[in-house]
Amino acid sequence: MNPAARFLEGIGAALPIVQAPMAGAGGTALAVAAIRGGALGSLPCALLTPEQVRAQVGEVRAAVSGPLNLNFFCHRLPAPPDDTAWRALLAPYYAEEEVTSGDPPPLRLPFDDAMCAVIEGARPEVVSFHFGLPDAALLARVKTVAKVFGNATTAEEAAWLAARGCDAIIAQGEEAGGHAGWFLDRHRPTPIADLLPVVAATGVPAIAAGGIVDAAGIRGALAAGAAAVQVGTAYLATPESAISAPHRALLGTPDASDAAFTNLLSGREARGIRNRLMRELGPMRDEAPAFPYASNALAPLRAKAEAEGSGDYSPLWAGTGAARVQAIGAEALTRMLGQEKD
Repeated sequence: MNPAARFLEGIGAALPIVQAPMAGAGGTALAVAAIRGGALGSLPCALLTPEQVRAQVGEVRAAVSGPLNLNFFCHRLPAPPDDTAWRALLAPYYAEEEVTSGDPPPLRLPFDDAMCAVIEGARPEVVSFHFGLPDAALLARVKTVAKVFGNATTAEEAAWLAARGCDAIIAQGEEAGGHAGWFLDRHRPTPIADLLPVVAATGVPAIAAGGIVDAAGIRGALAAGAAAVQVGTAYLATPESAISAPHRALLGTPDASDAAFTNLLSGREARGIRNRLMRELGPMRDEAPAFPYASNALAPLRAKAEAEGSGDYSPLWAGTGAARVQAIGAEALTRMLGQEKD
């Protein structure tokens, strides 16, 4: 049995495709459509309360039958930092946009006991983690009810995840949009072509992630030893995603290729299409507070600009294939990718 067939047998999906969770962009509509198309559907839970996670799982289960992945972050949440220098850097933009500080947005919170209790009750087929894994006691509880996927950006991270019993490892290449999932040490992003073989060498099923937006990308990843692929950017362009209008307008255009890793929008490196803030301040700044606090001061600027149809201060996360995506329904996209991958 080849790696893809073993993967499908283990999770119950029809296609070796994982719909990427994408906090802030994914949700119940996208997960339901992806599952209907034959993929492993995913719900991003890092911005949700336990009650919201429980409710969203219920919505998905009521709408469709198929495997579901719940995704959580495992970062260390630091104490609120002194963001004086960051706000000083943003002061001219506040003046120009005529906005003042408001209530901070919900923070991306790490997986904890309350979320683990939700998992135990909801019993999803898969639980995936970004930025490492929860502590051993929580991880053991999750393993009793679901398969566990970890995210690796280096050979060292892949070995670390394998040693802790992950059922599959997402090989996140430099081509992937959104937050780089490194957790053992900061490093230069690794191309998926170099990362996938070292993840597969652990003996744990490898899920290729990064710049895979079409059937050719899926075929290439599976031929290189991946058991499945994780698709994110292509799903962003579907009507079921929850991205902003200015973000949506850029996808599928040449402008979507102008992207870079930036820490301005959350405090941690993430790959996105360049917006005004990135162009004028540069994509990386020491003044940006540690993840996830940088977004607090940006919230009123982002809200004002998005209301006016602008993404000047918004996270426009996108992988390397963003200029080639199509604005079609997520179920149709999933079926098309599955039919053309062979």
